[in-house]
Amino acid sequence: MNKVILLGRLTKDPEVKQTGSGVSVCSFAVACDRRFKSQNGEKQTDFINCVAWRQQADLLGKYFHKGSRISITGSIQNRSYDDQNGQKRYVTEVMVEEIEFVDTKADGQGSYSQAPAQAAAPSASTATTVAQTPPTPPQAQQIDPGFEPSMDSDDGAQLPFDVMAY
Repeated sequence: MNKVILLGRLTKDPEVKQTGSGVSVCSFAVACDRRFKSQNGEKQTDFINCVAWRQQADLLGKYFHKGSRISITGSIQNRSYDDQNGQKRYVTEVMVEEIEFVDTKADGQGSYSQAPAQAAAPSASTATTVAQTPPTPPQAQQIDPGFEPSMDSDDGAQLPFDVMAY
């Protein structure tokens, strides 16, 4: 099984591009903190390259920005290509299948970019300016049409492991 779940922050504003046939694609990186610190006591971060296509790419471009917290589910894909010097290059990326918003609407309001004049020199007049409201994300869609709510809550199920062990 090839399944990846990431929780992190976007390292830069996503750029959505179009293929020659008009399909949306967005390549981006997610900064994911490791659970444990190094021997020096320093927090370590991995930067994971990801690729989203079609609706996920459009969603990223419209509602996410540098620093946005994001949850991604996908799969790892390896590919190779020859660079300009004829050297073979290898790339490992996460192919995005699902995207979830992690920031709340209140969290996102403060981190949306402002006009350069306001960001550089806040004044008393900017305090009375109404904050720009970010766009409302679309409603979540059910990915698996065969999913039934009764499958999610089987209180009488005996599991071969302790669920509360975490």
